[in-house]
Amino acid sequence: MSSVLSNQASSSAMAWALLQRDLLLVYRRRSDAMIVLVFFSIVVSLFPLGVGADPGILRLIGGGVVWVAALLSAMLSLPRLFSSDYEDGTLEQWVLSPQPLALTVGVKSLAHWLSTGIPLALMAPLLGLQFGLDAEALWVLSLGVGMGTPILSLIGAVGSALTLGLRGGNLLVALLVLPLNIPVLILGAGAVDAAQSGLGAGAHLSLLGALLIMTLIGAPFAAAAALRISLD
Repeated sequence: MSSVLSNQASSSAMAWALLQRDLLLVYRRRSDAMIVLVFFSIVVSLFPLGVGADPGILRLIGGGVVWVAALLSAMLSLPRLFSSDYEDGTLEQWVLSPQPLALTVGVKSLAHWLSTGIPLALMAPLLGLQFGLDAEALWVLSLGVGMGTPILSLIGAVGSALTLGLRGGNLLVALLVLPLNIPVLILGAGAVDAAQSGLGAGAHLSLLGALLIMTLIGAPFAAAAALRISLD
């Protein structure tokens, strides 16, 4: 029993140290995080200019536009999720470590969500104002992006692990991850549309939460297996 508790304490300490390390690296490379937010803002802001100022059209497309922009923005930093650790040999040490590799993947995905998904979720309602979305729709939009972006981070970790070290890996990550994220996009945009029409977004958000739980359970182990394959 004492050895089990000791291993759990060691794993927890390692996970906390890794999370602090990754967040510190994000802080030191603030320009990378800012690029994601700037790209998100530009993509969303271009649509009202392109489709015109008709309030009806803007409200109709608003939720979908913000969600598509959030999906594309979150993908910008995915190729770098494991690349720097792969280049300096840290990744090999993680594989050889007695700590579960799936835990390491989960922590790095959490760091990616905290540095990318949370800012996107906070910015989403502000950008949604351009489309004339009401207060309930804006709240649902922010909540949905907050629930959906960890799914993007976890699925992205699998894609990033599979393409690690390959030439043209950035493009391959997009090709692998985009189709898998379509259910997230449909549920997230559908929740905003349901809120605007007065039907309630509970069903869409519940399905999004169920998808998040499934991804939390399976994606870290899939990404860990992919990392081992990439290093062989």
